[in-house]
Amino acid sequence: MNFQGEAKGPLLIVIGALHGNEKAGLQALDLVGKMLEVEPITNPAFEFKGRMVGLIGNIPATQIGVRFIDQDLNRMWGQSNLNHIRNKQAESLNTEEKELLGIISAIEQEIATYQPRELYILDLHTTSSGGGIFAIPNYDKKSLEIAENLHVPVILDMLQGITGTTLHHFNRNLYPDVLTTAVTFEAGQHNDYLAVNRCIAAIVNCLISIGIVDRAHVENIHNEVLIAYSENLPKVSKLIYKHDIRPSDRFVMKPGYGNFDAIKKGEILAYDQSGEIKAKESGLVLMPLYQPQGNEGFFIVDPLT
Repeated sequence: MNFQGEAKGPLLIVIGALHGNEKAGLQALDLVGKMLEVEPITNPAFEFKGRMVGLIGNIPATQIGVRFIDQDLNRMWGQSNLNHIRNKQAESLNTEEKELLGIISAIEQEIATYQPRELYILDLHTTSSGGGIFAIPNYDKKSLEIAENLHVPVILDMLQGITGTTLHHFNRNLYPDVLTTAVTFEAGQHNDYLAVNRCIAAIVNCLISIGIVDRAHVENIHNEVLIAYSENLPKVSKLIYKHDIRPSDRFVMKPGYGNFDAIKKGEILAYDQSGEIKAKESGLVLMPLYQPQGNEGFFIVDPLT
């Protein structure tokens, strides 16, 4: 989907289903597009200052409902890996390498056509576990500001725990003369129908935060959706531990854990071919893995506020 106002403003790229089994963002984009079509009719004062474009992250994986086909598309955005992919012959590219180049090409085409001064990337995800929702900024002040304006828990230092994500790639200095800012939003469990509503709310709040739409022209329900689900969760936490896994580990997370569940050091969290996996730190568990594909078994975060 795409929508452009008469007034010039920022370019917002919203990516859904970078992981093919995380489809809430795509449904949200479709619904937001329909909302924007009728909004000027139902609300003559409504003004849209900029352009928004929705992209499907991993089309082949989305078509069969898996996280990825050949490799995790949200671990491939490191500069050295991008250089390697760009130097490969087209016929030797794997599925996700083709998708990666396609996303970059689409965004660069949007920049060339619209010529914005500011580019924002909102990457929408869901998790295999239930529990709380959250936002992940990169190290940029504007990214943190947008994450906070989503009115959900914010996780700091995640870029130290994982590599090659959109947050690593889309930074302030990526494109000459275009200030670029990225934020990731995790909307809840994959199959939770309310995850779509949360993605809609995140998109709308992002539009407000970056000045494309005026808060006065938006219903408060979008804030209420996110605030209500984030009640009693820490406003800000930082990553303190990540458990890496490989397919050969035969990793199995113990049932029953959800995002932001409290855990104690030494608590048995999972099992692999070597036996019990115990928490190395006390804190809150984040993104415990309950699906076949993935590079991390779980994260532990420390609540700051």
